[in-house]
Amino acid sequence: MDAFSMFAIFFVIWWVVLFAVLPFGVRTQSENQEVTLGTTESAPSLHRMGRSLLVTTLVSVVITAVFFGILGAGYSFDDLPRIIPTFD
Repeated sequence: MDAFSMFAIFFVIWWVVLFAVLPFGVRTQSENQEVTLGTTESAPSLHRMGRSLLVTTLVSVVITAVFFGILGAGYSFDDLPRIIPTFD
């Protein structure tokens, strides 16, 4: 697999993880009872985007490493029917 394909897989995993990580630890303005004039009550009071980006990158690196480790071990998506047991 070439480097561009590896980066593309990491990029997709990174975006999916970003949207999963964004809601964690967010407190709204109504929860802090500090609603700024002209904003909605559900707007975050402190976004902490740097923390979210760092956590996203770390989790994405781990997921991507596991993914390429599984591929490097000789498994592929074609092996899934043989891994998952059939219940007759």
